[in-house]
Amino acid sequence: MHLSSAHHAHPRTPGEEQFALAAELLSLLGDRTRLTLLHALASGEADVTTLTERCGAARPAVSQHLARLRLAGLVNTRKEGRRVVYSLSDGHLRRLVDEALNVADHRLGDQPVHD
Repeated sequence: MHLSSAHHAHPRTPGEEQFALAAELLSLLGDRTRLTLLHALASGEADVTTLTERCGAARPAVSQHLARLRLAGLVNTRKEGRRVVYSLSDGHLRRLVDEALNVADHRLGDQPVHD
């Protein structure tokens, strides 16, 4: 597999705490449903009903995954009446999800990986 040069490489050698937190983050992204939910939220806020439709999982499973992502600090919530609306916590996460999908595209031969 060809890896492109990283234009935004980490500025210093990460310590154990950074590696541990990064590994935890990547393990959360390692679940197909959670990755699908994060990808859906990359295009904007959504409630559980919308996210359930987008990812095709059962509503209770979507709620559990969203709770886990919220506890990990990857998604934010706000109330809109009785409805809970979810959003990504920051742009770094959006880019990480995009890069993971770009690598998948590249491995499948569909699209080149963009630097």
